[in-house]
Amino acid sequence: MPLTPDQQAEIDAQRAAPRETLRATAPGMERHLYAARPCLDHGFVRVVDYMGDDAAIVQAARVSYGRGTKAVSTDEGLIRYLMRHWHSTPFEMCEIKLHVKLPVFVARQWIRHRTANVNEYSARYSVLDREFYVPAPENLSAQSASNRQGRGEVLEGEEAQRVLDTLRDDANRAYDHYEDMLGTDGQQGLARELARMNLPANIYTQWYWKADLHNLFHFLRLRADPHAQYEIRVYAEAIAEAVRDWVPLAFAAFEDYRMGGVHLSKGALDVVRRMLAGEDVAQETSGLSKREWGEVMAVIES
Repeated sequence: MPLTPDQQAEIDAQRAAPRETLRATAPGMERHLYAARPCLDHGFVRVVDYMGDDAAIVQAARVSYGRGTKAVSTDEGLIRYLMRHWHSTPFEMCEIKLHVKLPVFVARQWIRHRTANVNEYSARYSVLDREFYVPAPENLSAQSASNRQGRGEVLEGEEAQRVLDTLRDDANRAYDHYEDMLGTDGQQGLARELARMNLPANIYTQWYWKADLHNLFHFLRLRADPHAQYEIRVYAEAIAEAVRDWVPLAFAAFEDYRMGGVHLSKGALDVVRRMLAGEDVAQETSGLSKREWGEVMAVIES
């Protein structure tokens, strides 16, 4: 169950009691505020609070650059200019706070994005629920033969069932031992901060995660990418939907210049120029490694 009855009651109460404010609001984000979007089998992501909108980005840029931005005639044009030329500070004027329920192994990957404020559910003080992430059969894949951190063919039949049974059995056995160590019926047990170390990495945790828009875009560029691990990509895509409605002009520029654009090295750019000039360039004469050559060709031929 993604939301507890208490959490759902809190959300319903918050959405039923709108407040007047003099600060800027984004109508698109107001529709997302407090509502939980399900992710994976027991997880969710919901917007708890936000600050700023597209206008806040423009306002900050014009304060910073003054007359230098007057040649950009529209807010959209200015935002696209800022994104195109990697001006990050104006995007930092917008912030978002999320409440996320996610498996521990996803959280440990997510926390690599250190430019955020995080407060996680504490298993030192509270008992974690018996909720574990178990992949859907279509997401149960073998190790890729060509990519050390990627997936290959989907497992099927008896092998898939064996893996799913192992994941469920191991998780529940570990949780049984966790409960035993905590003690029951008035029996004094092991300290919670010690008992938790026996829990598996697919158990669910929760946290509040706050980031500015610049660093959130960096997170989405990496984690909403088709090559990102599926489990964290599900959360990134859910967040992206809210961000698209929050700052539509900035998000459109982000999609064009970050998600849909490419960055070429000096050597790769030289190869492209030689090809445009009519030269028949091969990997051996390009000055690029086989891997970089393959990546450049994938971009050109896509």
